Amino acid sequence: MASCQSLLPSFLYDGGVGARGAPNGGGVVVAGAGAREAAVVVGAPSEPPFGKIDMFSPAYYATCGFGGAAACGLTHSAVTPLDVIKGNIQIDPAKYRSTSSAFGVVMREQGVRGFFRGWAPTFVGYSVQGAFKYGLYELFKKEYTDMAGSEYAAKYKTLIYLTGSATAEVAADVALCPMEAVKVRVQTQPGYARGLRDGFPKIVSNKGYAG
Repeated sequence: MASCQSLLPSFLYDGGVGARGAPNGGGVVVAGAGAREAAVVVGAPSEPPFGKIDMFSPAYYATCGFGGAAACGLTHSAVTPLDVIKGNIQIDPAKYRSTSSAFGVVMREQGVRGFFRGWAPTFVGYSVQGAFKYGLYELFKKEYTDMAGSEYAAKYKTLIYLTGSATAEVAADVALCPMEAVKVRVQTQPGYARGLRDGFPKIVSNKGYAG
């Protein structure tokens, strides 16, 4: 049976010298024919363009936040048409009776552009939410682990991580609320606003920042 070590990429456990003394970054080295198994040595992944990022450093948290912003902002924007359909079915089920009929109504009344109403607040809002969710999760995970101490951190690791995740999610959803308010009005109230540029100021002028 193969060892657990052999199931991992060699750069994760190789000490820096390959099967024939080749350095870790020296490409691929295959052992001779008499060896029981072919030993493959691969180079370690190159560092990011800005150099090494230390764990739990400001650059680390910023990178996690950037990854979350890209992941959430782009994916939620891509499904804007489904969001438009869902919102209208919930607001006016008598008019938008099903998913297929809702697609037809939006197409007839608003055209193709109607399916992408609210994409800007969706992108901005969920980018902020993703940045908070991913970045703050790593921050709270570290903070709660330090607060618990090494003994309890090891014993209650899952609970600590769940608490960090929940805390980050609450902060992320609160940060999303302003853009979500704009998005829902733009998507479900035709004529209210064309998008983020005029929708956000209109909400502020009518209801203040609390709106």
